[in-house]
Amino acid sequence: MTGAARTVTADERRARLGRRHALAPGHGAADPLGAARAVVALHSTDPASTVLSALARTPGASPADVERVLYEDRDLVRVLAMRRTIFAVPHDLAATALAAAGDTVAARQRRLLHQMLVASGITEEPEAWVARAERALLDALAAAGQATAPELAAADPLLAARVVLDPRELGTTQSVASRLLTTLSAEGRVLRGRQVGGWAAPQFRWTTPGHWRELGPAPATADAAARLARLWLHAYGPARPADLQWWAGWTVARTKAALAALDTVAVVLEDGAPGVLLAEDADEVPPADPWVALLPALDPAAMGWRHRDPFVGEHREQVYDRNGNAGPTVWVDGRVVGGWVQRPDGEVAVELFEDVGRAAADAVAERAAALTVQLADVRLTARARGWTPVEKRLRG
Repeated sequence: MTGAARTVTADERRARLGRRHALAPGHGAADPLGAARAVVALHSTDPASTVLSALARTPGASPADVERVLYEDRDLVRVLAMRRTIFAVPHDLAATALAAAGDTVAARQRRLLHQMLVASGITEEPEAWVARAERALLDALAAAGQATAPELAAADPLLAARVVLDPRELGTTQSVASRLLTTLSAEGRVLRGRQVGGWAAPQFRWTTPGHWRELGPAPATADAAARLARLWLHAYGPARPADLQWWAGWTVARTKAALAALDTVAVVLEDGAPGVLLAEDADEVPPADPWVALLPALDPAAMGWRHRDPFVGEHREQVYDRNGNAGPTVWVDGRVVGGWVQRPDGEVAVELFEDVGRAAADAVAERAAALTVQLADVRLTARARGWTPVEKRLRG
């Protein structure tokens, strides 16, 4: 690590967020692929968040534009990688994201499947059993091109078998097809294709890279981790190493090794904690022009760090669920100042937690009205998370 430490203020970190995350005026992305690159990857556990996060960063874009990049150009690919979370990543980053997490996420999913099979009384020899089930699943996908998990479960008795997800809740089961798809997706052997039921729907058609788009050779884990760390630092730095470790779902050792492979400088963060920046990015960043944004649940701006105080401050309890998952947030100049929700009738309703001034408040109201129109008949719900306190109030 080279260079003398300097203090990076909270204001500068907010200015960096506005510029790097394609949210400040003049810094928006040219297209949804650029929006994903701006934040390294878009959260995709809730498919609606992927679309709304891209739209918030791409002036003039529509949901159809995001779907085209996902399903026609196929320049964005959904992978199960960092933190065992589904991300929509640029195609040229997909193999890197999988390689940087594969020996942890993928290996853990395979072990978990073996344990479930034994605990469910299906087999005492899970490795051989899974090998047969894999062949059946991949053969069925090869024949169909694309298929949903229920369709694959119906293709072979092995895939239709049910495993108990939690021994404490014996009624909670899932098909082997679904569990195996999760494992194979973490290994990059199957991919999520087009959704069933529109861009906010939770069900996907599954496919293989050969049918969809090949991901390319997997880099070595250390090289993949270093590349991912570099991209993350550019988008989210300066930050604590623990923030990178949390975002990537790595061990302390992998995080240290990835950072050691980069040319970085030490900085002091606004609260006195040590942080790091890329050496080429060490110069002070000037303030961005005023901006507002309505960002969806699980947006990268709200989920990019473990330590989020410069951006969320005293409003954390209002906009995150009990597990630390962000709900929909209202941003002004790099700070969370409120929350929003789509009511059952389709209206996007906003609550501001503080006085942001007339100009910003009017801009937020305009964004809410525009989002109401853009969502049209689509109805958002709390997927892969719980409703936040502000959402509950706004929903009544």
